[in-house]
Amino acid sequence: MKTPEYDETHLVEKAKAGDEWAIASIVEQQSHHIYNLALRLMQNQEDAEDVLQETFLIFIDKIQTFKGASSIGTWLYRIGTNVALGKLRAKDYIDRDISIHDPGFESLKGYEIRNWPDHPENELDPESFHSCLKKALKELSEDYRIVFVLRDLEGVSTNKTAEILNISVSNVKVRLMRARLFLRDQLAKKLKCVEKN
Repeated sequence: MKTPEYDETHLVEKAKAGDEWAIASIVEQQSHHIYNLALRLMQNQEDAEDVLQETFLIFIDKIQTFKGASSIGTWLYRIGTNVALGKLRAKDYIDRDISIHDPGFESLKGYEIRNWPDHPENELDPESFHSCLKKALKELSEDYRIVFVLRDLEGVSTNKTAEILNISVSNVKVRLMRARLFLRDQLAKKLKCVEKN
């Protein structure tokens, strides 16, 4: 059983009242989740730290608007996601040479996907695979990248991902499917990323 000082509802109420210990406790509990999310989205430690800082500045500034309809963690994920996506769009990090929004995306990519090995991560050492995945993520549209990061890298449920992004569950599933197809296709094209040494 949680003691009152560690109960989330109690902590949030104290934070809303300006209690510095409660605010610090929430920041401490949630920081690594937000940082990991930001690092996977931004692909850069310095930018991830900026996202983390900005997320918690917004949290402190807007805590009074938190209604408790979701967990504080979900609310912070939503803030962090919006901050990261704003920075990505502002800096135009995404290479858009290949449009995932093309209506023919699946049919154009299907042949190459069928040739993809079942478990490419087993063909390479973990460091090489993660390096290749990181490069492929940079080519993925942010709308699809965030769903992939939340679902496949952060392990957030489909329902919670929909809540964080304020989209439908079916939209999450479609975006995740397209993101996975796109990433597998991009990795398969980069022969240096799938060839054994």
